[in-house]
Amino acid sequence: MQQPRNFSLHGAVDLGARQAAAQRQQASATASQGAASSEYVFDVTEATFETDVLERSRTVPVIMDLWAEWCGPCKQLSPVLERLAGEAAGSWVLAKVDVDANPQLSAALQVQSIPMVLAVIGGQLVPGFLGALPEAQVRQWLGQVLEVAQQLGLPGAGGQPPEGPEDGAAADERTEAGSFAEPELAEAQQAMERGDLDAAGEAFERLLANNPGDPLGTAGLAQVNLVRRVKSYDQAQARRDAAAHPDDVDAQIRVADIEMTGGNAEEAFDRLLGVIRRTTGEERNKVRLHLVGLFDMFPPRDPRVTKARSTLSSLLF
Repeated sequence: MQQPRNFSLHGAVDLGARQAAAQRQQASATASQGAASSEYVFDVTEATFETDVLERSRTVPVIMDLWAEWCGPCKQLSPVLERLAGEAAGSWVLAKVDVDANPQLSAALQVQSIPMVLAVIGGQLVPGFLGALPEAQVRQWLGQVLEVAQQLGLPGAGGQPPEGPEDGAAADERTEAGSFAEPELAEAQQAMERGDLDAAGEAFERLLANNPGDPLGTAGLAQVNLVRRVKSYDQAQARRDAAAHPDDVDAQIRVADIEMTGGNAEEAFDRLLGVIRRTTGEERNKVRLHLVGLFDMFPPRDPRVTKARSTLSSLLF
């Protein structure tokens, strides 16, 4: 898989295309109804691209199917992608773009022939393929996309149904507000208030056993484990070791943990990203896994996490 790249619609096309875009969009209004919207398959326009593709890709991989009514191979490929999206049940979603109705978006995506399939992961564009590939090859490419997403720690890439923009905002708000409706959450909160990390960790683990992937349980357990680790460190020595040995993976991880507990998340993320930039193999993977674990303490759309994921993606792929 080729390296992802940052993507912006702004400035990608000359202003003269706007009038032609409006005319073509009106002419192809009927054709643009080719794909029935569903939970996992939906139409995207220039107006909805930011929300439905870029923002959604922060929590789940978005596969883009660029098609047109007149394109014969598109009519072969699109049903395959739609069926596979249904089978995936939310581990990725399919965004369909009628290139005739959305010329500015098509130009920004550098569409030269169709069908064209791309992926967007964590706000970055991942090159895909052209033409109506056999289903086996499509499945192979989708597997690579999911592998990339999982290495970045994307929340929705493990098979859980994705959150739409409103649902994701509600989940973030719920996390930030600290709504402890479940008994395990109330128990964990009480244990943390009295400083009993073991009891808090056990409560969060029970919650996650009953509700795998629960955002509050995931964040809470990550926070408990962070505090446990930092309590075992000699912080002054850890900082000296990290300063003296920039390539000592364990030393840098310890100081990143200390920075996290001090409220300096961006410094912690930048430290670990720097180590990933300088290392390879098992050491790099160890730091990546630790960084992704730190992401668990934040809502998926936290801007600090979004920025760090984007940098991680460019470093890994």
